[in-house]
Amino acid sequence: MATRLPEPVSTLSRWLFCVANLPTDDPEARMRVLRTLEALGAAVLREGVYALPDTPANRQALKPLIDYIAKGGTLVHLLEVGCGSQAQDQAFRRLFDRTARYVELIKVVDSLKIGYGISDPGAIARVLNKQRREFESIGALDFFPNQTRERAGKVLAEAEAAVNRMLFPPQNRPGVDPGEALVRRLWATRKPLWADRLACAWLIRRFVDPEGRVSFLEKRQLAPYRAIGFAYEGARFQNSATRVTYEVMLEQLGFAGNRALARIGGIVHFLEVQQHPVPEAAGVQTLLQGARRRAASEDELLREAEKTFDLLYDSFYEPAGR
Repeated sequence: MATRLPEPVSTLSRWLFCVANLPTDDPEARMRVLRTLEALGAAVLREGVYALPDTPANRQALKPLIDYIAKGGTLVHLLEVGCGSQAQDQAFRRLFDRTARYVELIKVVDSLKIGYGISDPGAIARVLNKQRREFESIGALDFFPNQTRERAGKVLAEAEAAVNRMLFPPQNRPGVDPGEALVRRLWATRKPLWADRLACAWLIRRFVDPEGRVSFLEKRQLAPYRAIGFAYEGARFQNSATRVTYEVMLEQLGFAGNRALARIGGIVHFLEVQQHPVPEAAGVQTLLQGARRRAASEDELLREAEKTFDLLYDSFYEPAGR
């Protein structure tokens, strides 16, 4: 997965304390401040005192919040604090311990195993996809990763691989050499990202290689050695005369029989070449355009686009037998 992990924190920890008199006469502004601090993963020491590890990323994230509070006319300070002892450092670190959330995620994923071979694998896949988003959400605020995080990632990846094998047996992938492994690989496509490239990356990360990484190349940049290219001229997977790359990948990877994925293909085809209009295309176009305006990086854009394609798949999916 192309997940961006928090910036590592050195053994000799330093801390940022945001000390502020939160506005009491403006509930909306107060809630905005509190929600921003929560989104950053700040620990609450007491009312008006919030802590984060001292990293460049956290400094940059706090600056606009500090400015916002100050413009509101209330007192605010950003303090740089160093720990005086190992015990104090450990006490601060415990405020950011995400172990319990990882353990809960592991329990949920393990509980799904009882349904292997009994329950609809598509339904299990949808639950796993929600747990994958939860895992990434926890990891984004995990400043001190430990072995529990590694264990949760391994349990989740193993479950995803098992369910994918039930959904798409290897023999149903006619365009792939049986001896070629398509897991834990580096995948590459070119900028700028739009519907086809985003949909291909989503397909790869959800159904083909959940642990894979996606690299976004500049216009004339060569793909890294052994990377699997997609959606550009000369790539392993690319447009045909009548189909966009996403549709080509569905065929070559053995997914063409999945009606939900095929319906998404119709939307992607229209957004790229404006042929064969489908009713859902306008809404998807609006969502992707909004994500492209908001995203600060290609990785962030892909994460936002994945949410859209996940919702489409869940909406289109029909269990076998219906």
